[in-house]
Amino acid sequence: MNNEFNGERLKKARIYRGITVAELANRIDCQRQTVSMYENGKSKPMDDSIIENISKELKFPPKFFLERTNDITIGTTYFRALLTTNKRYRAEQVQKMEFVAEIYNFLKDYIVFPPLNLPDFGHCTPEEAAVKLREDWGLGDKPIENIIHVVEEHGILVTSFSTSTDDIDAFSQMITVNGETVYLIGYSNNKTSAARIHFDIAHELGHICLHEWSEDVEMLERDEFKEREKEANQFASALLLPENSFKADLSGKKLRIPYYTELKRKWKVSIQAMNRRAYNLGVITSDEYQIMIRTLQRRGLRKEEPLDDVILTAEPSLLKTSILMLLNEEVFTPKEFMDELSFSYNLSLSPEEIEYLLDLPEDTLTPSKILQFPTLRLK
Repeated sequence: MNNEFNGERLKKARIYRGITVAELANRIDCQRQTVSMYENGKSKPMDDSIIENISKELKFPPKFFLERTNDITIGTTYFRALLTTNKRYRAEQVQKMEFVAEIYNFLKDYIVFPPLNLPDFGHCTPEEAAVKLREDWGLGDKPIENIIHVVEEHGILVTSFSTSTDDIDAFSQMITVNGETVYLIGYSNNKTSAARIHFDIAHELGHICLHEWSEDVEMLERDEFKEREKEANQFASALLLPENSFKADLSGKKLRIPYYTELKRKWKVSIQAMNRRAYNLGVITSDEYQIMIRTLQRRGLRKEEPLDDVILTAEPSLLKTSILMLLNEEVFTPKEFMDELSFSYNLSLSPEEIEYLLDLPEDTLTPSKILQFPTLRLK
């Protein structure tokens, strides 16, 4: 067993849990250098008890550390808060998305997923790209009621899970799975405002449509990264608030908080984003734009706006529904699903971990518990 220990899997599990080499070494009572040597393949645990200890501390099955690494190539990752979020937190999310991609690799052998459908954007501006995508996806000029569903039905995977920090709103990642390019969008369900989630998804879609995915984003100059963030914001704004129909809603109206609140119910976009879009479209002046920002600030509405607790959005469903379909159609029992993922796809995770990654209902993949009755006896 020891000869099969996969140091790369140890590194993935450690990063997934968001802990450093030194922290893990302290937990399993060994030297930091020993853990580094395990991860780099320069040394292996001397006996199974060490693997069991690692398994216990990282909460991964022992078999996970003995499996070969799957053919998954991670491209770049765009984080909305790249400049402010701790690198450890970013690495944690990237690893989560890699596991999601590996689960998808399993599911696509049983489920027909929508193919990736993106037009060629060439050298489009963000505004032009948003118009082109609306045309290509048949969205017209109307509000997008459920952007998560729209994105999923055009072949982009979406998932949400809690994050270790509120600094992460959303991120997008390109992964190559057995030669197939897959785009994934992840967003934090720490924040529940539908309007903000809609903008986050549209922002990440902007990166997918506009930007280069073969380079390391973290190597970009600060100003260059900020420019890409600005372009993704412009794309999101234009996609969610198309110029002609949104300007028609603004025409001749007093653009105050009550009316913006009415528009928010219709467009499912935050008041702050609509205020910015109105300014960018030349409907309001710079002074009017700033006055609205100050008004929202003064009333304590920058972080929590009107209708934030009322407007709802659908949750990601593509991956979640795929698993539920396989279970409901009795293609697999929960145990058979976990065994197949482990033995045929080299990914041994706990049922709870997969439920967390795909936001599945609790106990979806846990084999039915046998009820324990107290011993009965005759009177």
